[in-house]
Amino acid sequence: MSTGAPTETSIERPVSKRSLSWRVVDIVVAAVLAVAVGVVFKLWDFAYEPIGAGLGLVLPGSQALVGGVWLLAGPLVAIVVRKPGAALFGEIVAASVEAMLGTQWGWGTLLSGLVQGVGAEIVLALFLYRVWKLPVVMLAGAATGLALGLNDAFRYYAGATASFQVTYVICAIISGVVVSGIGSWLLVRALARTGVLSSFAAGREHGRRPRSSAA
Repeated sequence: MSTGAPTETSIERPVSKRSLSWRVVDIVVAAVLAVAVGVVFKLWDFAYEPIGAGLGLVLPGSQALVGGVWLLAGPLVAIVVRKPGAALFGEIVAASVEAMLGTQWGWGTLLSGLVQGVGAEIVLALFLYRVWKLPVVMLAGAATGLALGLNDAFRYYAGATASFQVTYVICAIISGVVVSGIGSWLLVRALARTGVLSSFAAGREHGRRPRSSAA
């Protein structure tokens, strides 16, 4: 005889919708990550000149292969925060820190950060900020690399040959995929395993998984 009580399968459980609005913790962590990467940007300024010059001697335009370090902030912050504008926020804050610490490109780094952040945002927006698998992050890295390559080609190498500019843009895209895309993905995995990202979906996805107890 039925008691009329709802069974477990008949109970409708509310489906939680993921909010795309920023929380205070999102802003704080995004700022901390971006500032840290901005310091890395400044340190990379010193290494880029000799390394880039050496690559340029081998193949003019190939110095962009090491430009991906300046693209880390956008994808890195975006993977962690997963909100609209995170990549743009990360790139602009990191570029601002680099500029304040002093760089040969001056405050023009802000424009670079802007276009690179927009490049990543376009790709992530196409996936509605809901897909964070490695191929998507690599595609976002490629977009930042394309933005870097085109921006530099027009601003700094406007008088260069077409072959130089094409090589530069292609190498920038490659660097964006490898350094900015895969690199930021691996950095998030490493951070997640320390437990510092436990308040974020990225931390729960990539953090340490508890070992199953022996039977």
